[in-house]
Amino acid sequence: MTSKERAKLRGLANHIETILQVGKSGITEPLVKQAADALTARELIKGKVLENAPLLPREAAEELAQATGAQVVQVIGTRFVLYKRNEKNPVIQL
Repeated sequence: MTSKERAKLRGLANHIETILQVGKSGITEPLVKQAADALTARELIKGKVLENAPLLPREAAEELAQATGAQVVQVIGTRFVLYKRNEKNPVIQL
């Protein structure tokens, strides 16, 4: 992904709601499934790592991205943004 594409995705992410929360259980199978389903539908999702989580935000974002086949677009504070292109039905045009 180019820096220009990443910048466009960061701009789009400013206006979306946080739909994932990584808590004290860390990255679990239900969370991975929820993220994968959301990425299929939206391509771009925002998540948050709670204070009691065993992982740092960057670690949680990278682990979740690896588990879903997504890319980490941004990590700021406790929030992160993931992107995965839907080849069958693209939602976002880069």
